[in-house]
Amino acid sequence: MTEPGTPLEAVAARATAGFRQRYGAEPAGRWAAPGRANLIGEHTDYNDGFVLPFALPLGTVVAAAPQDGERWTVWSELSEEPIEFGAAEADEPGRVTGWVAYVAGVVWALRAAGHAVPGARLAIASDVPVGSGLSSSAAIEAAVLAALVDLGGLDLPTDRWPRLAQRAENDYVGAPTGIMDQSAVIRCRDGHALFLDCRSEEVDHIPFDLAAAGLAVLVIDSRAPHRHADGEYASRRKSCERAAEQLGVPALRDVPTDGLDAALARLDDDETRRRVRHVVTEDQRVLDTVALLRAGRVRDIGPLLTASHASMRDDFEITVPEIDTAVEAALTAGAYGARMTGGGFGGCVLALVDASTADAVAQAVTAAYAARNFTTPRTTTVTPAPGAHRLD
Repeated sequence: MTEPGTPLEAVAARATAGFRQRYGAEPAGRWAAPGRANLIGEHTDYNDGFVLPFALPLGTVVAAAPQDGERWTVWSELSEEPIEFGAAEADEPGRVTGWVAYVAGVVWALRAAGHAVPGARLAIASDVPVGSGLSSSAAIEAAVLAALVDLGGLDLPTDRWPRLAQRAENDYVGAPTGIMDQSAVIRCRDGHALFLDCRSEEVDHIPFDLAAAGLAVLVIDSRAPHRHADGEYASRRKSCERAAEQLGVPALRDVPTDGLDAALARLDDDETRRRVRHVVTEDQRVLDTVALLRAGRVRDIGPLLTASHASMRDDFEITVPEIDTAVEAALTAGAYGARMTGGGFGGCVLALVDASTADAVAQAVTAAYAARNFTTPRTTTVTPAPGAHRLD
């Protein structure tokens, strides 16, 4: 059970109220999935590399109940009225559009995998900010998936959920994401970061006890409008795939750090070299961060976070002025490290700070924004939370 008074319980209460109001009945249950922040390892996932996300205490809750026939009725806080679709629409990618496509995509992925998906009525509430780079879409997919698996009594082990949710986003919605987001929102554990090998999908739960170290992670929602994010993301992915082909390796994960200079010398343009350098060095930073956390040296990961940001800014070129301003202001105010998290071109910054200075760092970032006439950022401190689960 979620503790009364917690942020997730408030979201769950809204989902229940929405279900009652729209359907005039009680839900059969409520299922939750969190947003996620990637501590380090950006744009390494689709290069078969390593990532280190953790789940946030911000979540999406689905209140649901069975419905006769192969039909699904969905209401969310994003919509005025429930939206209904049937098996014919769900079975054809592109037929259902908008935010409901994330729900239809899960139905499609389950059916394509041979599962008898139960018809259902769903009500969705969330406090994961949309467009902030905290995986609001993966949270919807995971919460809906958890609800449908339970309602249908489907034989589907949890370790297979991420690939199904990823298929929903890649092949139904059409967003070319890697496996990290879905893995994080499904498989993370409370108080841990998820060390994920994106090739083998093996995971290890790395202790990330901020409170014991007197630390906090400050999440800064830059509120920067996403600038060409989808097209630029796809462009970066294609560039990495072309580079791997030129280098004769299955993926950039296979370029060793000590062989990076030789690999870069084989590439024929500077932009591609910079893209490759980011991915290879970022994979190494993930491994180094994991080693420090295993040793209990949480503060010492700060320089790795900052180096990751510099690499995203200079080599992968996915940051924007608001993001860079937030990082610089947080570091000047005493953060041990700071970096953008997410696909880029907007979104959020993570700053590792002493818990006692989190408010001061947040105020410094807000002041830096005001000095540049940026929209006031939103800030919150977070701790690692559990992945998708049934509430009741």
